[in-house]
Amino acid sequence: MTILATATGSHVFWITSRAAGLVALILASASVGVGVSMGGRMFRGRGPELKVIHEALSIATLAAIALHALALLGDSYFHPTLADLAIPFASTYREPYMALGIIAGWGLLLFGLSFYARKRIGLARWKVIHRFTALAWLLGVIHTLGEGSDAGRTWFLVIVATVVAPTLVLVIARLARRPRHKLPAGGAAGRTAFS
Repeated sequence: MTILATATGSHVFWITSRAAGLVALILASASVGVGVSMGGRMFRGRGPELKVIHEALSIATLAAIALHALALLGDSYFHPTLADLAIPFASTYREPYMALGIIAGWGLLLFGLSFYARKRIGLARWKVIHRFTALAWLLGVIHTLGEGSDAGRTWFLVIVATVVAPTLVLVIARLARRPRHKLPAGGAAGRTAFS
């Protein structure tokens, strides 16, 4: 442990945040991918198994995002305040990517946790709200590519492409399968891009 502390020095919080951010991206990409697959009924008969996997990935994503942000509070170079990490555009550090990351984090939290309030929200309304998770995920990807201190490095881009591309393909395929026929009057009100 002493060797690790010596090797990382005062950068342990920054390194922890970087690692947690990458883990959050991997988990969020997997969660959104599984969610889009479930909603698109790509895996018929596997719903209960996929729901458990989707929920576990979502919760793990939120934990990684929390660690990603909170570890920065101890960083000796950045010195952010809690407001810098929680309020979009409160910090001037690497804007607008910082703000996009904050918006993505709050979006993933709210849209993900909406699952537990779906009965109060109403199932139809909840489905519409929950679909915006893919948008929050996409903002997180933009944050990663614009803000990440490893963003220009080949190994990092390979990891990001490996986890983001399959999910992006699923999202685009889902959008492309939108019904193109005319809906009956009033039928469009509940429709969204992921219907």
